[in-house]
Amino acid sequence: MIESLLVANRGEIARRIIRTARRLGVRAIAVHSEADAGLPFVTEADEAVCVGPANPAQSYRNVEAILAAAKSTGAQAVHPGYGFLSENADFARTVEASGLIWVGPGADAISAMGDKINARNLMAAAGVPVAPGTTEPAADLDAAAAAAAEIGYPVMVKAAAGGGGMGMGVANDEAALRTEYDKVRSFAERMFGDGSVLIERYFPRVRHVEVQILGLADGRVVALGERECSVQRRNQKLVEESPSPAVSPELRERFLAAAVRAGEAVAYRNAGTVECLLDPTTQEFFFLEMNTRLQVEHPVTEQVYGVDLVEEQLRVAAGLAPTFHPDALAPRGHAIELRINAEDPKRFLPGPGAISTWNEPAGEGVRVDSGYVAGNTVTPFYDSLMAKLIVSGATREEALRRARAAVAQFEVAGPKCNLPFFAELLENEEFRSGDYDTGIVSRMR
Repeated sequence: MIESLLVANRGEIARRIIRTARRLGVRAIAVHSEADAGLPFVTEADEAVCVGPANPAQSYRNVEAILAAAKSTGAQAVHPGYGFLSENADFARTVEASGLIWVGPGADAISAMGDKINARNLMAAAGVPVAPGTTEPAADLDAAAAAAAEIGYPVMVKAAAGGGGMGMGVANDEAALRTEYDKVRSFAERMFGDGSVLIERYFPRVRHVEVQILGLADGRVVALGERECSVQRRNQKLVEESPSPAVSPELRERFLAAAVRAGEAVAYRNAGTVECLLDPTTQEFFFLEMNTRLQVEHPVTEQVYGVDLVEEQLRVAAGLAPTFHPDALAPRGHAIELRINAEDPKRFLPGPGAISTWNEPAGEGVRVDSGYVAGNTVTPFYDSLMAKLIVSGATREEALRRARAAVAQFEVAGPKCNLPFFAELLENEEFRSGDYDTGIVSRMR
């Protein structure tokens, strides 16, 4: 096993990775910005290094400072978590060129999946279903309009280099397309340094279902079930559950087989997620993107499959066999994750601030992965995620009951918090029935 691990991230995911590292006897090293010096992930690490000021570009995305921290602390490996540099192929290559172990997929796989058009084409060639769309960037407005006319409205205008629900717009006609094209292209150039735009068929009623894959050290790719991610605001996930209430055993077999083919197509190693759109009427699904990293929502898979995905990541990176038998994977029960954010529960606008009260729920089937404690401050420099509340039970109904009780017990005061939204959602008949889609939040608002 790896002996020392530098965690190139912050907040709850850094704390969660450190927890597994310490359980395995791996020396855990944190890097942090000046703004995060007092957060739990820093104090719980075996060693911590400040890598710069609050601005992420000068700290958590500062490759030179992170590698210097790894060298000064004698780190053997680097885990990027999610966000920041986690899907940066150049960073992965630089880490390995520095003689360190990269805890993630190979740089070539990251590159192949980082461009949405290239990823779509690769998946289509591998026999993974893809939605109708462009096979190369729409060079200008006229090309975008021609593509949309061929595909048929409505269409999704999407940044080819985007991810995480950012850089997307919907157009119902050519006038809207021209507006959205300029908007998405400008956003993509500003955020990703690449203004390439693709056009895809847009499905007005759709579910977002993804499959957790793990590329093993021996070259095999296995799938650890699916997650339902359809509760979203502004294309950003709020709730995930596994198994998906929309997926039958027959459909699950097709989902998992397609996800494994996707991983095999790029010789995938380590943890990743194949995201798809599911048409609930026809039961057709289409490849959306592959996230070449550990997902925010990985705990629901851990609860249902009884594995520690961070431990499995470390084992793959070290060239070791998994803790489970690849041919004996089977889900047990149901798990739901709620993302506890520092944001207004009505309009979902960020509301950072000092935490005066922080009381986490506990009990059977209740897990909290948090990045903060009372006395910490949620600053405006980073994502608003404060914690993840994960509940599990033998059935979905039991998990829902535990979720309602846990939300009622969770106390947060100081910053704005979306806990009241979850209390409302868990009583919503559409959500409780399991027959919901990506439009559920907008219908609630």
